[in-house]
Amino acid sequence: MEGLDIQRCSAKLEGAPAEEILQWTWSTFGDQAAATSSFQSQSVPLLHLIAAHVSELPILFLDTGFHFPETLEFRDELIEQFGLNVRSLEPRLGHDGFREKHGKLHQRDPSMCCYLNKVEPLEDAMEEYDVWVSGIRRDQTEQRADTPVLQREDDGTLKVCPMVEWTSRDIWNYVNEHDLPAHPLLEEGYMSIGCAPCTQKPTQGDGERDGRWAGSDKTECGLHTDFGDE
Repeated sequence: MEGLDIQRCSAKLEGAPAEEILQWTWSTFGDQAAATSSFQSQSVPLLHLIAAHVSELPILFLDTGFHFPETLEFRDELIEQFGLNVRSLEPRLGHDGFREKHGKLHQRDPSMCCYLNKVEPLEDAMEEYDVWVSGIRRDQTEQRADTPVLQREDDGTLKVCPMVEWTSRDIWNYVNEHDLPAHPLLEEGYMSIGCAPCTQKPTQGDGERDGRWAGSDKTECGLHTDFGDE
């Protein structure tokens, strides 16, 4: 990755189709790259594109131990249907160890809970990779509004965001066009699905992520921000 002009490459990839960005990433970095996915309905287009164009790309799933059962079932369904190369990550203490030591940490300190269950496991896994492919979009939150296609993280990892220009409408148009499956909880009104204790249905007129950490000013789990700056 030495000598790569990140800003120039990002500008060149701006506006390119997501599959082209994925193919560029794999051809440039190969097994130095890994993607992440939360396996909710809005994750499906990126997973479908990965399966179609860069099927060997590893996909990291943060198994916090607090997911809805429907999320785990949906993950397994997509792995089988798309033939995905998925690796599940757990907190350093394991699920039982975390619950024994921290109990209902999400109620006392949701940011720390996210850090221990998501940020730390991903940091550990990314020691094996130099490039992180993420499905975040600019239209999701204010914090993501200026996200470039490529950016260097503080730890030196190159973050690639092939869907960054997509809108929520683009996501659902792609899902409908390709007749892709939807997360089972979508029919119940859940638009953005994270861990069960911290996810509820958004009320009418809310944004798609407003059911996450409802009742607090928290909008990010910490994976896409500096911990403590949310």
